[in-house]
Amino acid sequence: QLVGEDSLAEADKITLDISKIIKDDFLQQNGFTEYDKFCPFFKTVGMLRNIMHYYRLAIRTVESASADSKVTWNQIKTATSDVLFELTSMKFESPSMGEEALKKKLQKVYDNIEKAFASLEETL
Repeated sequence: QLVGEDSLAEADKITLDISKIIKDDFLQQNGFTEYDKFCPFFKTVGMLRNIMHYYRLAIRTVESASADSKVTWNQIKTATSDVLFELTSMKFESPSMGEEALKKKLQKVYDNIEKAFASLEETL
């Protein structure tokens, strides 16, 4: 009998890891840093939008894979590691750069997520 993360279905592994990103990189704040002592609403919305977009695309990739070409969460993480790093680094963007500049950066992360999953689907 398997116990632990290895015994979970691929979709459940995705949910578990994305929930860690939400907990550690979205919800946790450090009041002593310039970038994290407050988070304006537009940054909050942009960060959560990107995290949820990544999550939905990862789930869709796993669920749409045929039985012959099963896709694992580990394969997705490896293929999209750059974007996953961008997701976990969004919190370090300082709101002092201005709303428009920050929105552009968050949109660029969103676009990179799209590109990463499009590239992944081409290789499958």
